[in-house]
Amino acid sequence: MTANELETLIAHGLQCTHIALEGDGRHWFATIVSPEFEGLRPIQRHQKVYATLGQRMHTDEVHALSMKTLTPAEWQAASGTSA
Repeated sequence: MTANELETLIAHGLQCTHIALEGDGRHWFATIVSPEFEGLRPIQRHQKVYATLGQRMHTDEVHALSMKTLTPAEWQAASGTSA
């Protein structure tokens, strides 16, 4: 899977204001900013992302995905930019 394919899958399933991906096609690190994360604990945020990927996590299309999941306000505070 390419970074563009993975980004498209995530963006299709979540309203995202920012997605950044790094990886080698099997192992990925994603920074995902979404207003849908508002009020959710980190595990709940990750579950939302995993839900967008569905079976791809189970069929090894995406072997490993580490994430930093932020709300737009958290992203702005952390990076000093607007989401």
